[in-house]
Amino acid sequence: MSIQYIHIFLFVLLFGTVFTLSCLEKRDTNLAQMIISMERAALDRWGKGDPWGYTAISAEGVTYFDTSTERRVDGLDALKKYYKTFEGKIRIDRYEMIDPKVQVHGNTAVLTFNLIDYETQEDGSLSKTLWSSTEVYSRIEGEWKIVHTHWSKPNSEQ
Repeated sequence: MSIQYIHIFLFVLLFGTVFTLSCLEKRDTNLAQMIISMERAALDRWGKGDPWGYTAISAEGVTYFDTSTERRVDGLDALKKYYKTFEGKIRIDRYEMIDPKVQVHGNTAVLTFNLIDYETQEDGSLSKTLWSSTEVYSRIEGEWKIVHTHWSKPNSEQ
């Protein structure tokens, strides 16, 4: 094999690698944007007293923790039962999703972010609640679904 063919081979190999990596990066960026959009849509509904946006994007075997659960909530039916207690009771005027990050590992994507909820109190003042969230999404039968949720409050909020 001549030097010229080796250079052509190396060029094609390098070009193919760069092209593949750029496609993977673009795919991961698009996936991250989609997952963040799904989360925002569920948050929008939650802030209007409608928890069912989250159940619509959760898997049958979802697990769940938050600051008011004594134990892990296992399964979509149990999560629906838990969320039923919040239906119509939550009113969030606006929220800020801070520094959302999606890490993709094959058919799993981990979304982490901080959240500030702003609520108008009866006296007209605005209160805020800080949250830290981890949402684990998995591709199940071609759809991205939440398989685990964990909400916590920073130490200053507990």
